Amino acid sequence: MKYKNIIFDLDGTLTDSKPGIVKGVQYALRCYGIDEQDLDKLTSFVGPPLYKSFMNYCDCSEEEAKEIVECYREYYAETGLYENALYEGIETLLYTLKEKGYKIILASSKPRIYVKRILSHFRIMRYFDIVDGSELDGKNTVKADLIAKLLEKWNLKAEECVMVGDRKYDIEGARANGMDSIAVGYGYGSEDELSSAEPTYFLSTVEELKNFF
Repeated sequence: MKYKNIIFDLDGTLTDSKPGIVKGVQYALRCYGIDEQDLDKLTSFVGPPLYKSFMNYCDCSEEEAKEIVECYREYYAETGLYENALYEGIETLLYTLKEKGYKIILASSKPRIYVKRILSHFRIMRYFDIVDGSELDGKNTVKADLIAKLLEKWNLKAEECVMVGDRKYDIEGARANGMDSIAVGYGYGSEDELSSAEPTYFLSTVEELKNFF
């Protein structure tokens, strides 16, 4: 296997984070005067940069969207990030990869402060060599920018890395940096979305992902 470094997305790839995110979005929308009762309609918020999703959903400016994100964080920071669960088999996957000598990296559009709290909560921080996310001011929420930062800061070679994620943003971010990608079919990206993004590989389950490496 040519890869030495495996870069994981978080939401929809390692954890089933929908409950906490959509409830946080529901809370934030109420602050904006929108009462959305159907949480399934908010699933599209899982994965992309939040402020962009709020801009699209509310048809508002970037400045207004970032204010709504602040409201979202009132709920998420205290409650939402714990309304979350590891997908079955994820800890075994991480343990196996660590035993095989891979460098394991976490790259999420979620603020880094929340990423670290989630990994610590699920007691899987020990498997990661590098953990990174966006800044609270919105910097590096675009996955391509975050990956570029990781490559430069840690002197990683793109050809020795593979990005694992469940949304097109992960696949597109990897391609923008000359990196291979693995789309996983058990997360929040639809099959059409992932196929259109043209990942290097498509794997349907956590078990398939473990067997790949």
